[in-house]
Amino acid sequence: MTAGLTLDSVTVRARGRTLLDGVSLHVAPGEFVAIVGPNGAGKTTLLRVALGLLRPDSGHARVEGHDVAGLAPRERAARLAWLPQRLETAEPITALEQVVAARYRFPESRRASETAAQRALAEVGAQDFAPRPVTELSGGERQRVAMAGLLAQETPWVLLDEPANFLDPAQQMELYTRMGQLWRAGRGLLCVTHDVNVLTHVRVPGTRAPRVVGLAQGRVAFDADYDAPDLGEHLGALFGVRMHSTSVDGHRIFVGLPQHGGTR
Repeated sequence: MTAGLTLDSVTVRARGRTLLDGVSLHVAPGEFVAIVGPNGAGKTTLLRVALGLLRPDSGHARVEGHDVAGLAPRERAARLAWLPQRLETAEPITALEQVVAARYRFPESRRASETAAQRALAEVGAQDFAPRPVTELSGGERQRVAMAGLLAQETPWVLLDEPANFLDPAQQMELYTRMGQLWRAGRGLLCVTHDVNVLTHVRVPGTRAPRVVGLAQGRVAFDADYDAPDLGEHLGALFGVRMHSTSVDGHRIFVGLPQHGGTR
């Protein structure tokens, strides 16, 4: 398959451990795929391989038919945008400068880069942060600026690793709503998350559901739509809890309960 983002029989080993074991995954253009699983399941490793930041011991990662690891930096930046768990910036550059840096792949003037960066900051409601050093922004403000960088990079694919880890509930809702807007605009998204319920903010009720892929001990445990009747069973088996599915205001959510007979 030339279209899409594909991991083909990917295996990664490090320090005597197998982090990924023959993982195959295809994300079609314009699709939203969430990766869930317990700590140590290999989720971040999977993203690093997909981004070309880590070469697998066997197998391949391809985007639009190209081996990701073989792409030049500008070519990779033209296809894949990346938001890690926490974006650390030691230098006190301004929010505007950080978003401008996301435009480095474009052969354009500084003025054009700044105009695009200002537009991206305004889209996420962060235009007032433009002159402020990012080192002085709160965690939520930094993530908003980072999202502006993803917009400014203008890639068909966006990869995110626990992007709401340090955000309060309102900020999490805002971030995942923005991700849903990117998805509906035609971007392909691959997102690692511990909390499957945040996916309720990605979609508009009545529209297509994101895919949920469970990862356990470096292997794919399941691959199902968010609306699948047996998703709760899959999640419960993955995390070792009873998972109850319910609906609130048209949104499906999951509640973890102790296993019958006591706690884990």
